[in-house]
Amino acid sequence: MLTHLSIKNFALIDDLNVSFSRGFTTITGETGAGKSILLDGLSMVLGKRADLSSLRDTERKCIIEAGFEVGSFELQPLFEKLDLDYELHTIIRREILPSGKSRAFVNDVPVTLDILTQLGRRLIDIHSQHQTLQLTEQDFQLKVIDAIADNRKLLSAYSDKLKRFRKLQAELEDLKEQQQAALKEQDYNGFLLQELREARLEPGIQEELESEYEALNNVEVIMEQLGAGDQLLNDEQVGVLTLLRELRNASQKLTGFGPKYQSLNERIQALIIEADDIADEFSALERSVESDPRQLELVGNQLRTLYDLQKKHGVTGIDDLLAIREELEKKVSSSEDLEEKINSREKELSALVLSLDSLSDELHSRRLKVLPEFAERMEKRLHPLGMPNASFKLELVPSREYKSSGKETLSLLFSANKGTGYGDLKKIASGGELSRIMLTIKSILAEYEPLPTMMFDEIDTGVSGEISSRMGDIMMGMSKSMQIFTITHLPQVASKGDQHFKVYKIDEDGVTHTKMKALDTEERILELAQMLGGNDVSDSAVAHARQLLN
Repeated sequence: MLTHLSIKNFALIDDLNVSFSRGFTTITGETGAGKSILLDGLSMVLGKRADLSSLRDTERKCIIEAGFEVGSFELQPLFEKLDLDYELHTIIRREILPSGKSRAFVNDVPVTLDILTQLGRRLIDIHSQHQTLQLTEQDFQLKVIDAIADNRKLLSAYSDKLKRFRKLQAELEDLKEQQQAALKEQDYNGFLLQELREARLEPGIQEELESEYEALNNVEVIMEQLGAGDQLLNDEQVGVLTLLRELRNASQKLTGFGPKYQSLNERIQALIIEADDIADEFSALERSVESDPRQLELVGNQLRTLYDLQKKHGVTGIDDLLAIREELEKKVSSSEDLEEKINSREKELSALVLSLDSLSDELHSRRLKVLPEFAERMEKRLHPLGMPNASFKLELVPSREYKSSGKETLSLLFSANKGTGYGDLKKIASGGELSRIMLTIKSILAEYEPLPTMMFDEIDTGVSGEISSRMGDIMMGMSKSMQIFTITHLPQVASKGDQHFKVYKIDEDGVTHTKMKALDTEERILELAQMLGGNDVSDSAVAHARQLLN
């Protein structure tokens, strides 16, 4: 419920503060007084885009603020979804700065226009001539039928399944595209992977092969140097071992002269042990080293393979090749994983199709039962509204696709006069007829589901007298369960409001201002009398006005 509206520095409005109550509120005023400005300001709070032309004084910012009681609208899940603090009294504020920048806030939390729009459409439904075209939209038509058929839970289950179905369809399409791309690369990737596998790559293998190649390629030099080393170590005259043994003999004779000489002898003995070990190593290496042209060729080929692979893949080391091999193994094996994923998604999709078809059939059955009731109620309520011959023909048309509300569309055909054929509402109904039909539909909807605050903008255009009074009665009836506003030029409608506001213009210091005020009983009588007979109010007009208020 809209509890208050504050507008500052917007179009012809300098500063406006007004509070609203429950029930039926009527708004009147002469043409051009600024009723449309009021609606534009309210629309800004609901997410309409703004520009600098909206500012009355371009040196000051424009502020529009609206307060809502939201406790009866079950909006807490929406607030959570939009990441907003849920408060029973919610305040929406919109600001337009002199720079042209626009800002929006919900309970003082900055929000985007998209969030504002999502929340706004759940708080106020502004009915205008443009919105009447919603009548021709099948989603809206089915919404009315579903409300009468009490399909809310069924539609919720269908919607959940449909979301999953569409998500799976997208995933499956993506997986199949991946599979096609993988198949195109499969042979080539398999060939590259085989090359890398045959190379028997291991960390450090290149360094090992390069060392082995150098040793095999220089075997004569190695044998020559090993022989020279063996000679230096083992020569009986001047070999290292011979000299060390002589040195040990000398040191042993000193060991009795104190610990330091004993230590020196032990160190020399250690040298001899190490030299003996080195000599054995030289001998063993000398015996093991031999020329092996075949092994040299084999190692050389292995190295060339590694170098060629590095050049082919544009890398500089074995670790890079190992990483490429791992990636190729993933790609090659991914096609098998993709096949499993595709099969899994297809099985789940098949199960969802069965479930969606079952839910669609149940929706169809329940809708079919209430179509005659809906047509009858519409015709019955339109007859007193100057459409005595209004007639509807409704038919559920099967669809091959899953739509947002089932697997069918609603064909709603209309005839305004006897003897004339049925046709689309948009083509054969006048603007006034569309307005009355929309009012009737929304009055039926209000009986089945909680609707937001509803504001009718001159929905009674094109009617007068008794018909307008009956339209007022419909809105008054709707206001028993929801908050209703109507902007009207008809006294028969204006008189039915629980609260009556007048929008008017005044000139102050050469500047025009739009104002709005709540009328007390006497002011309402005067306003209604002027609407009946013009500015020259007669006694009969006042009497008629009093009678209307009665």
